[in-house]
Amino acid sequence: MNNLELERQTGKIVRAIMTRNRAIAADAIQHLKTQMSPADFIGVMLVSIERLVWFEPETVSWAIENAIPQDVTREIQTLTRHSLYKQLIGKGFMPGIDFSVNQQGELLLNQKAKKAASAGYFKSSPIQR
Repeated sequence: MNNLELERQTGKIVRAIMTRNRAIAADAIQHLKTQMSPADFIGVMLVSIERLVWFEPETVSWAIENAIPQDVTREIQTLTRHSLYKQLIGKGFMPGIDFSVNQQGELLLNQKAKKAASAGYFKSSPIQR
């Protein structure tokens, strides 16, 4: 997917969600899901959520509760968790000492790793496939 297509698809999803109409948002998301590979679809959804955070932060909660399917939310959480896991290792944090993953798949961080993650210690990087 090129940048123009990413912008185009992200714009469609953001506008659909900003209507706060469950049917419109769900239809737009479902249509997008059928048009793209799973990796591209999740990437567009992540960028769309990021845009919503900037434009209408309160809409993010509405979208997660009403428009974004749970399987998509889980996939975004998994991808985000995996990315953070890789970044923690890359910055010298030790699995099992500084962070771990519990049985529910939640990433558990010690104070040092939490501080680094919340302080923006990690650079934003494109999704690695």
